[in-house]
Amino acid sequence: MSFDDDYKREVLEPARAAGDQPPEDLRVRYRLAEPMSAESVTAQVKQVRQSWRRSRGQLKYRKLIDRLEAEHRTLTPIFTAAEHGDLGPLRQRLRGGDERNAARRAEVRKRLLDAAGPLRLLAPAECEAIARDGGISRSELGQLLRIDGVEVHEPDVLPSGPPYPGYAKAQESLQVLGSRHLLAFLIGERAGGIRIFGGVSAGGHRIDDMGAFQALQRVAGEWARRPRDTSATHAETVLVALRTALREGFLHDLLGYDLVSRLRDRRAQRASDSALMDLAVRGLGLDPHDARRLVFAIGREGTGGSGPSARLRELLDSGQAHAAALLGDSITDPDAAAQIEEARQRVASASRLLDEALDLTGRGDLDEAWLRLEDALRLASDLPGAAEHQRRLPPLPPSDVRVSVDGTGVRVVHTASPSRAGDIVHEVVRRAGRAPFDSADGSLVPAGADPAPPVNVPLYYAVYARRGEATSSPVAAGPVVLRPEPGRVGLAAGDGTVTGLWECPAEAARIVVYRDGAPVEAGREGFTDRGVDNGTAHHYRVCAVYPDGAGEVETPGVRVTVTPHALPEPVTDFTVEPYARDRILLRFPTPDHGVVEAFLLDRDPPWPQGAVLPLADLAGQRIDATPHAQGLVVRPGASGVLLLVTVAGESVAIGASRRHVDLPAPSGLVAQRRGAEVHLGFVWPGDAAAVAVTYEIADGAAKRISVSRASYAAEGGVHLPVPESDPVRVGVCGTSDHDGAILTGPAVTATVAARPVVRYDVETAGPLWKRALVITLTPEKPVRLTRLDLVVRDGKVMPQRPGDGEILVSWQDFDLSAPTTLRVPMPKREGPFWLRCFSSPEAELADPPVRRLKQER
Repeated sequence: MSFDDDYKREVLEPARAAGDQPPEDLRVRYRLAEPMSAESVTAQVKQVRQSWRRSRGQLKYRKLIDRLEAEHRTLTPIFTAAEHGDLGPLRQRLRGGDERNAARRAEVRKRLLDAAGPLRLLAPAECEAIARDGGISRSELGQLLRIDGVEVHEPDVLPSGPPYPGYAKAQESLQVLGSRHLLAFLIGERAGGIRIFGGVSAGGHRIDDMGAFQALQRVAGEWARRPRDTSATHAETVLVALRTALREGFLHDLLGYDLVSRLRDRRAQRASDSALMDLAVRGLGLDPHDARRLVFAIGREGTGGSGPSARLRELLDSGQAHAAALLGDSITDPDAAAQIEEARQRVASASRLLDEALDLTGRGDLDEAWLRLEDALRLASDLPGAAEHQRRLPPLPPSDVRVSVDGTGVRVVHTASPSRAGDIVHEVVRRAGRAPFDSADGSLVPAGADPAPPVNVPLYYAVYARRGEATSSPVAAGPVVLRPEPGRVGLAAGDGTVTGLWECPAEAARIVVYRDGAPVEAGREGFTDRGVDNGTAHHYRVCAVYPDGAGEVETPGVRVTVTPHALPEPVTDFTVEPYARDRILLRFPTPDHGVVEAFLLDRDPPWPQGAVLPLADLAGQRIDATPHAQGLVVRPGASGVLLLVTVAGESVAIGASRRHVDLPAPSGLVAQRRGAEVHLGFVWPGDAAAVAVTYEIADGAAKRISVSRASYAAEGGVHLPVPESDPVRVGVCGTSDHDGAILTGPAVTATVAARPVVRYDVETAGPLWKRALVITLTPEKPVRLTRLDLVVRDGKVMPQRPGDGEILVSWQDFDLSAPTTLRVPMPKREGPFWLRCFSSPEAELADPPVRRLKQER
C-alpha cells in the first residue's frame, strides 16, 4: 500500500469524519515518529505536503487540504528551525498541541452533557453534530460518552393519536373519578413498575387478554355494587372504553397512549426532563427505565418541519438538488423561497461543472473530467447525465506488466495506474494461446498471482485498471508456460542402493532421473538404483518431461543429494559402570558399521531389538556422550530407560536397553569433629538405597564404606574414627545396585582440619597456709594458643564451658612447644569446688581424671 493510501486512511479520513478538523497533534498530522532528527522531520514534512497536493484533486479532501495548508503557513517558522537543526520550537508546539486537544475534548464533553441533560440520552444525529463541530473522531466521541455514562439511540416512535375515538371523554371521566390513568383504574391505584415498551406490564406481570378480562369483571362488579350516582356513570364510560379496546384488540395501545398523553400535556406546559421523570415514576408509577425512554422520545418530538419548505429541505439535504429545483417551480409559498433559490444555484453550478467535464473528456483529460463530475454530483446527485458520464470515464492503464512461473502458479506484477481520481482497482485476465482483447476476453484471476493456471499451455495475461463501470485499455504480457516439477520428491539411501518416490504431474509424459549426470532407469512414480558406492555422496536430478507439439521439453528438475551406507549394526548388550562422579560408562563392543548414540526414554522401547528404521522416526531424548575406548561415557541427568542405537546415514538400528535410576547428590553436608570421631550429617540423596562414604586421613590411602538408609537413621548420621591430630577429607555420594553393578551419583565433599591435643593435669603443692595450684600442660605437637582460661565453680556440677563459672586466671597468646608448668594461688572457697581449663580453637584440651578437677575443703 502506498504512502498516500496509508495517509488517507490514518489521517485524512478521521479528520473528515471529525468535520474537516485537522489533527491538533502534529505527530499525527505529519506522521512524525520518535526519535526525531532534523533530517527525518524535514523529509517527512516534505513527503506529507506532496501527499496533500495529490489528494487535493479529490473534492472530498479539498476543504480539509485547504485548512491543512493554511495552518501549515503558520507553522513555517517551526519547521524552518527544525530544518536548521533546532527541534526545540517543534517539541514546544507538540506539548501545546496536547493541551489544546485536552481543552477541545473537555469542551465537547461539556456540550454532550448539556445536550444529554439529566436523562443521559442523546440521539445519534445530535452526537454526530456535536462531534463534527468539536472536531473529534468517532473513537474519541465513544470514549467521552462512556466516561459520563451517556447512552445514544434513536427516540422511540410514539403514537400520535388515540386508538379509541371516545378517549377524550373517558379521560374526563377518569379525572372526575380521581384515577391516575386507565391502567390504575383497571388493576388498582397502587400499580407500580409499569412498562409500556414491548407490551404493557405492571409489577413484572404482563397484562394479557385473560388477565385484563378478569380485571374488568372485578372492577365492573365493584361499581355495580355501589349506589347509582354520577360517579357510577363516569365509571361506566371508562369501562365501555376498556371493553371496546379489549374486544377489538387495541387495549395495550390504548393503555400506552393514555400514559404518553399525560406526559405530553406536561411537556406542553414547558415542564423540564427532571419534572417529567418525577411525574412518570412517582406520579404515574412507570418503571424508571421505560420512563426514561418515554421522556426522551417526547422531548424529541416535533423537531421536524412540514409543508413545502420541509420537503425542499429534505431533498436538498439528500443531495437531490435537481428534484428540489423542479419542485420549486411549482411552489409559491414565500417560506420556501430560500430553499428554491439554493436548489437553483446548486443545479446551475453542477451543470457548469458537467459542461467542463464534457469539454475535458473531448480533450482526453479523463481524470480531471472525473473530478469535475464528482464535484457536480456532490452539488446535485440527481443531475441528469452526470452519473452516467462519470461511470463511463476509464482510468489510465497500468504499465510494466511482467509474468513468471512461481512453483505451481504464475506470478503477475505490474505498475499501478497513474490515475488518482476515484477508486481504482486492478484486474488480471488470463487467456491461453493469445493476449486478451478486453476484460471479458478470458478468465479473471486474483491480482498478483494465478494460483491454478493451465499446465503446459502458452498463457497470456492482461492487466486492466477499473473505475466504476469503465476499464482502461489492456496491458498484456506473455507467453509463459507452466510445467510443474515432480512433487514431494523423496530419496532414501540404503546399503549400496538408492530408492526414490515422487508425485508425477498429470500432464507430464514421463519422469527422467540422472545420477551424477548419467541417466538412471525410472518409472512414472519412482525408481531403485542399485550398485552405488557406499560412503559417497551422489547427486540426483528428477525431471518431468512434457510434450510441446514439436517434441518434448524437460524441466530443470528437482536436485537431491544422498549418501548410501551399509546397514547399521545394533548393539546387542552393554554394561553400566560408574565413571568420574556423576557420569557412567556404557561398555559394549564397537559395531563395524554405524555410529553408536545413547537415548533416554521414559518407557521401554516400542521397537524390537535389531529393528532398522528411519532416523526421523526415532523418539526420545538424545544424551550427550563422550566416546570411550570401551564404549560411551554419558550423564543421563534423569531416570528412565537407556537405549543404544546405531546410526548410519538416515537409518538407525535399535540396540539393547536397560532401566537407569538417576541419583542426585546429597545436600547440606555437615562434618564436625567430636573427640576421636568425625560426625557426618546430610540430606539423603533421593531414592538411593545406600550412600558411599569415602574419607582420607592426612596423607593416607582413601577408605570407602557403604551406609544404608536404615543405618544412617539409627546412628543419627555417620561416625568416622579419625585421630584429633590429623586432618580428614570426606566425600559422600548416592549408590544404586543394578544387575550387580553399583552405580554412583554425584558426590559432595568436605574437609575437617586437624586439632592438636594438649593434655593437662591439676595438682596442689605447698604448706596448708600457702597452698598453690600446679597446672601441667603436655602437647602432642607444638601449638600456639591464643587463650587459656582456668575456670573455678562452686558446688557439685563440673563446668562445661567458660561461662559456667568464674575465670580464675587467663593466659594470652603463648607458645606451647614442650611440657609447661603454671602455678596459681589456691582460691579461697567455703565448700567443695571444681577446676577446669578451656582453650581457644587451635587445640583440643584433654581433661585429667575427674578426681583431679574436684577440690574438697
